[in-house]
Amino acid sequence: MPNSTHFGYQSVAEEDKVHKVAEVFHSVAGKYDVMNDLMSAGLHRIWKAFTVAQAGVRPGFKVLDIAGGTGDLARAFARKAGPTGEVWLTDINESMLRVGRDNLLNDGLVTPTLLCDAERLPFPSNYFDRVSVAFGLRNMTHKDRALAEMQRVLKPGGKLLVLEFSKVWEPLKKPYDVYSFSVLPWLGKRIANDAESYRYLAESIRMHPDQETLKQMMQDAGLEQVQYFNLTAGVAALHTGVKF
Repeated sequence: MPNSTHFGYQSVAEEDKVHKVAEVFHSVAGKYDVMNDLMSAGLHRIWKAFTVAQAGVRPGFKVLDIAGGTGDLARAFARKAGPTGEVWLTDINESMLRVGRDNLLNDGLVTPTLLCDAERLPFPSNYFDRVSVAFGLRNMTHKDRALAEMQRVLKPGGKLLVLEFSKVWEPLKKPYDVYSFSVLPWLGKRIANDAESYRYLAESIRMHPDQETLKQMMQDAGLEQVQYFNLTAGVAALHTGVKF
């Protein structure tokens, strides 16, 4: 029997999840940024700005942005790392990566882009000063394996930043559920002509580890000084950890 995993609330074979997640992002790539602004009322930009501030990227830094999609973080990091830096935009989904690459080029930023799997990073150990993943970890089949790879490619003293949807403050849970399972699919249908992908988004958020569980997973992957910041009452959380 093949190993099974979660795709939203469904239980699917591991190899099927990869294809199903790919279909979601091939479908939404063209409208991804518009939908992010609508879904979060622009809050995702504030969360990403906070992540960039916590990253503390300086000129000359080597930075790896995993599941970087349309390039928001890579763009900010490239500006901070400057011409002596090295910022890689990577994603497992070709449709998303093409949008991200084009966005960077349109901003006059020529930075390497690479199609790759976070669970098998094609980079040497101890190479990057910073590694980031924003809203991508929950889609990975083996999160522990991906986190171990991120830790591996970090230099000693380097920092991992994981920005992800998380467990919302309990008094907000009911209205958040109504929004997630009614409004999001409706928006997806109206804007991206795809209700199912946004239903999966809501389900995948509920299946993702909560703040404390993800903190423990990062520690298990060998990271130290792991901490997290709840953003917008826990709708999202930024976890950071350092490699020693």
